[in-house]
Amino acid sequence: MAGKYPEEFREDVVAVANNREAGVSLKQIAADFGISYATLTNWMRQDATDAGEREGRTTNQRDELRELRWRNRLLEQENLVLRRAAAYLSQANLPSKALPARR
Repeated sequence: MAGKYPEEFREDVVAVANNREAGVSLKQIAADFGISYATLTNWMRQDATDAGEREGRTTNQRDELRELRWRNRLLEQENLVLRRAAAYLSQANLPSKALPARR
């Protein structure tokens, strides 16, 4: 998952949050690292999902889904271009209606 923060930084912050001492809040850890509380909780939720502790899409599944959606859009665009080209070429191959000869 691409983002503002490097993956290594995210992993370190989540590790610190998961191994925090009693009495240390997540808000304090987030403030110490210069991130928002919501960002930290999102990272922790995704880490739990990746570890199989929570239901949901893992990071790998999300990346694969994003790639497949991108590929699908590309294939749909290519299909549209090919359909338009086929329609154009079929029009070009139709016999032309000649104007009747003038008498």
